[in-house]
Amino acid sequence: MIISADILEKTCKDMIDTILCCLSDATKGTIYRVGPMPKLQVVRVTSGIRERGVDHIKWGLPEASDYNYPGKSWEQYKDRPDYVREAMGWCVEKQKSWTADDPNEDARSVRKQLSGEIEDFHHMEPVLVRKPYLYGPEGPIPDYPLDCEDKPIWQDSEYVVFAVIKIHFRPYTVRRGDRSTKVIKKLSRTLGTELLSLQIRETLAEAQRELSRQRMQSCNVLAHELRNTLIKLGFSLSAVNAEISFIREQWEIEMERAFPHLESKRSVLERLDGLVEKGLPDLNGSKSLGRAGRELVEEQREMGRRALIPQLGQKWIAHKIRPKWRRLLSETDVWDEDREEIQQTLSLLEKVIWRGMDQDLIAEMGHLPEDLRKSWSRFAYVDFTADKVSVLDEILEFLQHPALVMPHKHQTWKVLTSLKALVEIIPEVEERANRIIHSLKNGTVLDRECR
Repeated sequence: MIISADILEKTCKDMIDTILCCLSDATKGTIYRVGPMPKLQVVRVTSGIRERGVDHIKWGLPEASDYNYPGKSWEQYKDRPDYVREAMGWCVEKQKSWTADDPNEDARSVRKQLSGEIEDFHHMEPVLVRKPYLYGPEGPIPDYPLDCEDKPIWQDSEYVVFAVIKIHFRPYTVRRGDRSTKVIKKLSRTLGTELLSLQIRETLAEAQRELSRQRMQSCNVLAHELRNTLIKLGFSLSAVNAEISFIREQWEIEMERAFPHLESKRSVLERLDGLVEKGLPDLNGSKSLGRAGRELVEEQREMGRRALIPQLGQKWIAHKIRPKWRRLLSETDVWDEDREEIQQTLSLLEKVIWRGMDQDLIAEMGHLPEDLRKSWSRFAYVDFTADKVSVLDEILEFLQHPALVMPHKHQTWKVLTSLKALVEIIPEVEERANRIIHSLKNGTVLDRECR
């Protein structure tokens, strides 16, 4: 990736700021740049520490670190026999997160292995970017780094690791797989997308500079305003939708409790998993179909883990689940006896994902006040966009309903309140950007306010 140091640092600061704003128990954030291949140099880009008692974040790299410029190469931090194992090596090689939720038992604490010192509680998340986005669908195959057994890493992965996010927490406030780690994982995907878009804009800006040097200053102003707009739009809207998905998840749990006799999305997907796994041993060594079956199970389980709005759930079924079932049913007779049950279960799944909006069922949930169940069912399925700021006010009011019983209700309210301030300034920034574009198209001079 080709991204200028200033833009990269600004983007990383915005990400750290967003994470610390969303997670009240987070105390510090650091983002490391990883690359290029095969050297995979890891360099600390920036760190932000939340000052006690205030929301202000102190930025910089105040402490000594092996990852300060020029950083460490893959040969220095990868796993090797009889050598210090680092969480960084795990995140980069495995493309998986690492959570130190018990520093006394942290097997990858460098300090503990070298000097016996205990590190604090933290979570590290790799930022992944799809290979085709970097090298093109038919681009040249890069030189992959080698592990301690001289085997290339990432060769069978769809992704490369471009950065690693490290977030520190107050003691005993983070656990593996908890909500905090899920929020960081979701925002890491946003950062990967943003960094990729930054590279595209950097490449285009370079071409523009070559073609039109006389208008460089105006183009830089435009890029700056658009960059700010996209960063705020991407981070804040994604974070809001992440919080709404939690509200949706709790609503669907509430419906399961109210109607235990009805099959839930989770139970239907578990039935489909069982049907797939029932036939896998009978494929007579067909690696291709076996791989397709295992991928189908993973797609179904991933859908079960996500609280998708029904429209996205419908697309997930249509594009990820049904095509794989069609292949299994058409290329082998292993599932012939279960064909009818499979088709009925898939049809049931398509109905179940809409159950949370079923007004007849909602009306029967007499254990909840009428205004609460109507509000909850409506807000749970909001697909939040920049033009729905007023809906955010209604959601905040809903979260303060005295009869609402929901885990982390107050924390969700605090996070959404903070994000609302970001969402509200997006129209203003977009308006300023449009004025700049209009000025450039017409060749007029920008006034000071627009500058």
